[in-house]
Amino acid sequence: LAAFELTTGKKLWQSDFENPSPEKNTTYVSRAAPTPVADANGFIAFYEGGLVAAVTLNGKPRWQRDLVKDYGAIKARHGLASSLEQTEDRVFCWVERGEAPYILALNKKTGETIWKSDGLGATTWSSPRLIPTKDGRHLVCSAIGKIAAFDPKDGMRLWTFHGISSNSSCTPIPVGDGRFLIGASDGRGAQASGQGAASNGLIKITKQDDGTYAADFVWRAKRATSSFASPVATDERACFINRSGILFQLDLATGKELSATRLETGGVWATPLAIGDHLYVFGFKGTTAVLTLSKSEVIAQNRLWEAPQTAPGGRPSFGGGGPTLYAASVSGRWLIMRRGDILYAATSSAK
Repeated sequence: LAAFELTTGKKLWQSDFENPSPEKNTTYVSRAAPTPVADANGFIAFYEGGLVAAVTLNGKPRWQRDLVKDYGAIKARHGLASSLEQTEDRVFCWVERGEAPYILALNKKTGETIWKSDGLGATTWSSPRLIPTKDGRHLVCSAIGKIAAFDPKDGMRLWTFHGISSNSSCTPIPVGDGRFLIGASDGRGAQASGQGAASNGLIKITKQDDGTYAADFVWRAKRATSSFASPVATDERACFINRSGILFQLDLATGKELSATRLETGGVWATPLAIGDHLYVFGFKGTTAVLTLSKSEVIAQNRLWEAPQTAPGGRPSFGGGGPTLYAASVSGRWLIMRRGDILYAATSSAK
């Protein structure tokens, strides 16, 4: 776990931990997929090998948990990718392994387990997300063929929704009033039949007359699908980017398609950032773009690294698929982007 000075990129500190169950580094595994959380007391990181570690703002150790020692080996196809979620006093860790998956709530001060609940029993590289409702927050988890919610206070499962498919990677995105966007891929053969788009859309949580909860689609997309990047929302628009790099803008309230724009970024793994009328898109092969949402117009495009030379047959000249842009975040006027081996920072030139 490392910290860098924002304006210069100078490394400020690094904390090293022992990995309970290391896996071979590939494009999909051992590339720091789970995103840490931060608060006024420091940082908490989850590693797909089964370690949860907390440090101070200066990188000094606070506590560690070896989940392999506590709950057994972690075996998951293409590894784990679920980022942490947090409230004021606890952090949520989702281990959707092949057998006996589970979700934990840990005390942020001590690392002790507050509650442990069964996972969903389905493949996922999504992250848990707190969705606000009128009656409190639901911890919502999405895995292939189902979405489920848990009470963040005690881990009780509140509802399960099954009317979805191919939802393996996208994290639920809250948009207010118990609603959240969900994305799903085309799936095998689903693009031609329209089933892929039908698993992308807006879902709303409702309280039933008997006091229980249920969730269902408010609307389903007609053509829009997703890939690894989760959908994003503005006050009026929902944005989905499919595996070919086509950006679909839909009316957030109704699901009506407003535009479809093919981007030169190609496919996107990092979830885009919507800031005002601008959408920042980060192609996984290093091409980035900035669009105006109101006009669906690309106003800037850049490359973070040179495109690789192609070998005979049209494949990259190096193995493993080449460098991949995994994640992006914003801090003030700074954009921070990360691939497997390099951290990039970009900033506005405006004074």
